[in-house]
Amino acid sequence: MGNSYAGQLRSARFEEVLHNSIEASLRSNTLVPRPVFSQLYLETEQSFGEGRAENDDEDDEDGSESNSPPIPYQMKPPPEGCCTADGFCQAGKDLRLSSLASDTLDVPAGFMLVGVKSPSLPDNLLVCAVDHRFLPDERGRNALLGFSGNCMGCGEKGFRYFTEFSNHINLKLSTQPKKQKHLRYHLYRNKQGILVKGAPICWRVNGKRWMWRSATHTNAGPPKKRHKGWSPDLSANSLQESTVKSPPASLSLSTLSVSSVVTNGNRSGHGPLPQLTGNVRDILVSSLLHSCYMSSQTLPRIYQHYGPSPIQPLSTEMQILLTIYYLVQLGPEQVPLVEDLEQIFMRSWRESHLSEIRQFQQPQAPSQQTLTPSQLPWLAQLAASSSGEGVVVLGEDVRSLAQGLDQTFSRLIEGKLQNTNYVVILVTTPGHETQSCVVVTGKHQCRALSESMFSPSEGLKEINLQLSSGVAEELIHFCKSLGSDGDIDNLLESIPGMFGLKFMCLCVEYSTEWREVRPIQLAVARKLLSHVCAIADSSTQNLDLGSFDRISFLILVPPSEVTFQQTVFHLRNSGVLQDLVSSDQECMSKLEPEQYVVKMDRKAQARIDSLTQEAHRNPYTLYILVHDHAHWDISFVFLSYSFSLAGLGLVDLLLNSQQVKDAANILILHVTSFPFALQTQCTRVSPYNEIHWPPAFSNDVDLYHERTRYFGVSELLETTRSGGCLPLLRYDSSFESMSSALEERFPKLHSAVIRTMVLIQHYCMALVALSGRISSSHNLHKHTSVETMEIVQALLTAAQQCPSHHGHMVLLRIPSLALAEWAHRRLCRVRKQLDLENCFEIILGNPSQTLTIRQHFTNQIKTWLKDQDCDWVPHTYLELEALPCILILSGAEPLGESLPRSLKYCDLRVISCSYLHRTTLEQELGLAAYLVRAESRPPHKPGPGSDVIESDPEPEKLSSTDNDEEEAQENGQITVAIQLRTFELNFKGAFDTLPFLSKAQAQPQPSSQSFPYSPTAPQNQAQVQDYSSQMHSQSQSQIQVLSQAIVQANICPPSQQAPVSHQMPPKSTSSDSSSPRACSPHQNCSWARGVGRPPSVLLPRALYDIITVSDSSGLPRCTSFLPHIYVAWASSFRPLLSKMMTCTEQSLYYRQWTVPQSDHMDSSNRTEGRSDNFHPRRLLLSGPPQVGKTGAYLHFLGILSRMLIRLMEVDIYDEEDINNSVQAECVQFHPPNAPWPKMDIMKRMSFDYIIHDAKYDDISSIYCPGYKPVAERNPLRQEDVYLRRRTSRIKLSKYAAYNTYHHCEQCHQYLGFNPRYQIYESTLHAFTFTHLLLGEDIQLYFIIPKSKEHYFSFSQQGGQLESMRLPLNPDCIKTPIFTPTTGRHEHGLFNLYHAMDGASHLHILVVKEYEMAVYKKYWPNHIMLVLPTIFNGAGIGAAHFLIKELSYHNLELERTRRLEGGSPADVWPFIILADDSCVMWNAVDLDARSGPVEHAVSLKQVLQHIEACPELAHYSLCGIRKWSSRGKRWEPFFRGHLYDFLLLNVDRSQNVQYDQNRFTCHDVDFTLRLHSAGLIVCRFNNFSVMKKQITIGGYKTFIIKTKMTDVPTSVGPSQYICAPDSKHLFLATPAQLLLEKYLQHTSQKLFPLSIKNYANPVLSVDCYINLGPEVTVCFMSSRPHSVNISTTGLLFSGLLLCFADAFVTSGFLKKFTFLKGATLCVISADRSSLRQTVGRLELEEEWRFRLSDEFQTANAKEDRPLFFLTGKHI
Repeated sequence: MGNSYAGQLRSARFEEVLHNSIEASLRSNTLVPRPVFSQLYLETEQSFGEGRAENDDEDDEDGSESNSPPIPYQMKPPPEGCCTADGFCQAGKDLRLSSLASDTLDVPAGFMLVGVKSPSLPDNLLVCAVDHRFLPDERGRNALLGFSGNCMGCGEKGFRYFTEFSNHINLKLSTQPKKQKHLRYHLYRNKQGILVKGAPICWRVNGKRWMWRSATHTNAGPPKKRHKGWSPDLSANSLQESTVKSPPASLSLSTLSVSSVVTNGNRSGHGPLPQLTGNVRDILVSSLLHSCYMSSQTLPRIYQHYGPSPIQPLSTEMQILLTIYYLVQLGPEQVPLVEDLEQIFMRSWRESHLSEIRQFQQPQAPSQQTLTPSQLPWLAQLAASSSGEGVVVLGEDVRSLAQGLDQTFSRLIEGKLQNTNYVVILVTTPGHETQSCVVVTGKHQCRALSESMFSPSEGLKEINLQLSSGVAEELIHFCKSLGSDGDIDNLLESIPGMFGLKFMCLCVEYSTEWREVRPIQLAVARKLLSHVCAIADSSTQNLDLGSFDRISFLILVPPSEVTFQQTVFHLRNSGVLQDLVSSDQECMSKLEPEQYVVKMDRKAQARIDSLTQEAHRNPYTLYILVHDHAHWDISFVFLSYSFSLAGLGLVDLLLNSQQVKDAANILILHVTSFPFALQTQCTRVSPYNEIHWPPAFSNDVDLYHERTRYFGVSELLETTRSGGCLPLLRYDSSFESMSSALEERFPKLHSAVIRTMVLIQHYCMALVALSGRISSSHNLHKHTSVETMEIVQALLTAAQQCPSHHGHMVLLRIPSLALAEWAHRRLCRVRKQLDLENCFEIILGNPSQTLTIRQHFTNQIKTWLKDQDCDWVPHTYLELEALPCILILSGAEPLGESLPRSLKYCDLRVISCSYLHRTTLEQELGLAAYLVRAESRPPHKPGPGSDVIESDPEPEKLSSTDNDEEEAQENGQITVAIQLRTFELNFKGAFDTLPFLSKAQAQPQPSSQSFPYSPTAPQNQAQVQDYSSQMHSQSQSQIQVLSQAIVQANICPPSQQAPVSHQMPPKSTSSDSSSPRACSPHQNCSWARGVGRPPSVLLPRALYDIITVSDSSGLPRCTSFLPHIYVAWASSFRPLLSKMMTCTEQSLYYRQWTVPQSDHMDSSNRTEGRSDNFHPRRLLLSGPPQVGKTGAYLHFLGILSRMLIRLMEVDIYDEEDINNSVQAECVQFHPPNAPWPKMDIMKRMSFDYIIHDAKYDDISSIYCPGYKPVAERNPLRQEDVYLRRRTSRIKLSKYAAYNTYHHCEQCHQYLGFNPRYQIYESTLHAFTFTHLLLGEDIQLYFIIPKSKEHYFSFSQQGGQLESMRLPLNPDCIKTPIFTPTTGRHEHGLFNLYHAMDGASHLHILVVKEYEMAVYKKYWPNHIMLVLPTIFNGAGIGAAHFLIKELSYHNLELERTRRLEGGSPADVWPFIILADDSCVMWNAVDLDARSGPVEHAVSLKQVLQHIEACPELAHYSLCGIRKWSSRGKRWEPFFRGHLYDFLLLNVDRSQNVQYDQNRFTCHDVDFTLRLHSAGLIVCRFNNFSVMKKQITIGGYKTFIIKTKMTDVPTSVGPSQYICAPDSKHLFLATPAQLLLEKYLQHTSQKLFPLSIKNYANPVLSVDCYINLGPEVTVCFMSSRPHSVNISTTGLLFSGLLLCFADAFVTSGFLKKFTFLKGATLCVISADRSSLRQTVGRLELEEEWRFRLSDEFQTANAKEDRPLFFLTGKHI
């Protein structure tokens, strides 16, 4: 702005509008004046108004010597031929910081590297060297005029003019070059030696100063010449310019007044605060207003970076005028708040730029007329005129700030400012920028501002200093001098002794019970678990839950002994530790829970360091660090840890250490009621890892079936707005008046000292008055207040009325420990002299000390608890339930102590009003938080201000891992309309037991919760004042009545107090806690009647006014305060919190609009180039105070421990062998400890045809001579088999096989994370071989990773795959493992690293072609054999067939390759066929003392043992037993059916193939044909395999679907076949599968004579097919020299010929005898071969056929259906 303007103001109109606006603003409730200036026409300032808008942003940084408007500037043309590129000097050398950051630069002595701001390079800085003498210091002073600099590009030196230098470095300016505008930043080198941008160069001092001054000052001369900041006409009496002194260590305020000075040289940087000489001890300076002015000048980024915009910040003059508006509107007792002024600035700016904000994309000329400096003085005078003498403006004849301060201090000394609270000094000298200064002269305001300059710790030190120095004694002497009524010591000396109190009977059956976890706590615990699982399931692999087998934890609590014991108490009773220890471990000692809880003091470092080391040693244990009360210590370690005695900074030192952050098995959970301090732009917690406490009620519907409702800060505030009752939240006007009078009389004393002494005086006087020992002639009511009398009366009468002496707790919150100790001593002395020592206890709550109460009260609690432990003492406040007591809670802030439900009054009248932060206010109010019985509370009604305060639970909208069913689907509020009948508690109960009182005396007096209140009266502060005055008028008579009541109650005989009992609801604690329980409530027990009612809260008047006033959004004004002392707002241009914001939206708000200050632990959490730097294993749980967070996270630890155990367990098939009813002869063939089978013995052992595996309980039994089947079995459907199979939960051993979800560090290389090879680097190799049964060449594909190519041999030319090298490793595992799989790319157990104990092995997955891509994705480091396309629809038989034949082909190739290479042709002929569900292997320990015991072994050990068998080459097939928990004593080796895990000799079994067409029972069929071929099979019974239950995929997943719809269809087995050439519904299912399923389910129709007829089985030639569990099959081989059972005398009930080959002849069939009517079933591939088979075998001679007995599978012709013919035996 210029110093003059061409146009003239339309003064009359302007004055009228301005006056009306001021008057309307003063009468309104808002703090922001209407935008007056936008309504007026101010003629445009033609002279200098143009041309400043574009560069106004840069002018904010201009600290130049001239205050004149910018003059258009034309740069000197550059010399011809020189470089003109931006970022380069004219010599062509690069000057950009990004280019020179790593270069070595030659900086002359005395020069400093400086970053130059270039308009053409907004994102970069130019590097130059400047003589430090021409740069200002850190305070913006001591810079010489002129310039001296060097070019760091070409090295040219000696530039003496900045204009010349700017031309050399190509700044290309349009205005006069000024060093103050363009020399912007200091440059320095970081630890890596990189040149980086440092602190901004401070070219000016600009801000507000709150200063307290003394009476005189001395003369001083003018300062030395620096930058222009002094008027030339200042005389020798003027004040000197210098820096401002910091606050003294001790307050020394003058009795005259104290003053506060605020300067504002917003544009030019002129007008620094002059130096005050003389007695300046009482002058203090604050920086709050300066920050407010500066932040209001910084436009939001969106307006700064959108080209030329008409939007400008508020001018200096407008800021000053709005400040005066604000000061005028303040009441005489109100203190200015920077938060309010900042909001005024923002709202004024938005109103004046509303149209530009909406349309700032379209630049246009400024339409807003500006306020000029010459207009400011008289407009300011006009604005201040309505305040009388409250605000004085000095500006007309003031030429400098020094002159204005001189005039102000002179007036102050002369007593002319006695009625003035604020003096505003304005300097509007023509040709200079406007300067301003605010001097606060009001005594109350100066005291508040001076005390707010202390930090909390400094304030406590000041109080201790005043108490120790004896300064406070003057106040005590003054109180005694108020008369005999006010001298409590004299009153106490005159009181005679009183009767002791005896209590003979009990009114309650007082016992302790532990509640279960509340439903809402269980829901929160599950939400925590779901977030942990979300971290584990994410692709970042930051948490591998599958690798942990147990958890351990450490709970970190603030350094409060009560909080420590409280957490130990909850932990001991939560059952979490029982989950961590094994079942056979002895009972835990009482000290064990203390090992899991740590106080955050100096000793905590050793505990956490020990945990970190333990976590490093135990990578399979998940460690949880629970940081409870997480908002307590957020200090940056380097600023506070080395100096703080309280241990501040320990959280940053320990939890944010590199060791903890890098530990992959440490998870951190922050738990707090006030998360705002942790939700900044630099937070370490991801918003997706925040868990907010959900609302328990929605539209008065109990979402979690809770028996209680939460009563917190929002509900307390609601009682101040609801009618019909006295609010639970209020202030004491009498106490405030007395305190204010004493504060004015003793200005040197800290207000906390005065208020505490007044409060304790009130309590002492109330005790004396209510003791009844003082005559009515004493006017004791003058020295106490009604509220204090009410509190003491409730404390005394409750204990007197109850026979068991149950009573209430009264909380006195005194932050200063020294004052708390003084108060404790004072109250104890008064109690003793009144002989009330056994009536109530007085407890000093020192955080650093254990809870201590007298033995009398300890015995009383033990009597209630019926505790026989003589050593028991209470350690927590929760254990003081129903004990009448006064708890004096000290400490700078509450540290998480939970209070009992017997708390009735929360007296916060002496807490500090200086630290106005949201966390500070809400945690003090949180002491009164309560869980109220749901049935005792009225329905919720939405009310203003109930959403955001104290982080009330709300529905969430963001979290990606939240369970939707656990969240309320409403954004409504949870408030309570407090009604009179609910909280009414009058004195009637106190007088019911006093029969001697007259009716007039016994009238019920209004109590703290039922004072007379007009239900229709407007609910405002006037009501509270009326109530206070009313109570003062009644106080004298009331005190007398109460005194008589107490006296008579004391002497009332116990016999008149009948014992009765009553019930108490569950406790309100921060977790499930000990809750006293009773029945039959006693009508005279006040504790029982009021235990379900929230406590009343008394606040200081200043805090009450702040908390109960709502801002423009309808929320309490305190919600707009800074969240924490270590947090700053990112911008003043921020929106207000909204009533409709959920907790998640609040979190996002604070994350966007707050930044950590330098002493915040998250200030170091900044990463270049990233918008976030979240720790991946860090969670934040937030919820209101006392709502149950401790119980929730303890339950979370329990279910997490159980989940990890569950993750380490698998469902193993645990089935007993079937068909064991008739036992064969028990002959011991091998010794029990025989390691390997003997071939000669195995040959003598008979083959066991009987199937014993329970998975085949639903198939046809195999006929075996001499075997008698069990009783009849009920037929089972195939789909029911899986559902009934028995499983057991078994913990995984260290030798288990895993699926794709397991990825520990040891498996990285195995799974494909080999540093030598890129992931997914593999090659597809084709391999072709011919087989007779296939009829054509088969081309297979191998996918071979680069890391596995050494297992194969390739041709030298072309690199074609030739064979697989055998044996693989003579020293280790020689057998390749083949695993056919389908549909289990995620769940198949293909990770054999741990199963093989890290040994080298070859594992080949056999997959179908259409699944090749997905298997390769999940298992990139596995070799895969891809089946041909024709096998895509085939079953498990085809996979085993191809594996076996390919292996035999490879065997021959290897033999040939070895012979060609001159090596022996002895090649290992075995392969392993393993199921994809084999998870663990076991071995029988025969040396165990208690008999054979199975223990887990590795697959490597099993294979090495079997491979070492001397005669292994003679066996065609080997296997191991399937595990069962009910296994019997086995013969070491067994000759029978083998399944699941097979060792196949492809050489000896060369002539026996798997049936490639089979889908079911292929292994039974193959084993029978092997045995019939005379080959030996052997099962090693001393080894067993465990099979995991996998419900997904597998070869048994059969899908029957129609040809038309191609979707699964419910088609019955009878529709699987049809008559040939019929119009039947065709199915898109393989014909072989339809045939097998048809035969399985319809055998009762095909073979009616065979049903449940074991003696007459169905003869099946050369194959075994399942005909259902009711049919018995007799297997016969037609091969010559085959081994078959004897069929002499055996009659068959049917004949099954399936694809009969040439070995089946009519002569072979004539050897067998059939029953008459036996059924024949002949199966062939087509109708032609079916007829040929019938004719070749001469079947028509003995079997009768009908044309209607020919069938085909329900397949279309192109799908090649199968045909079969049935007939009857003649």
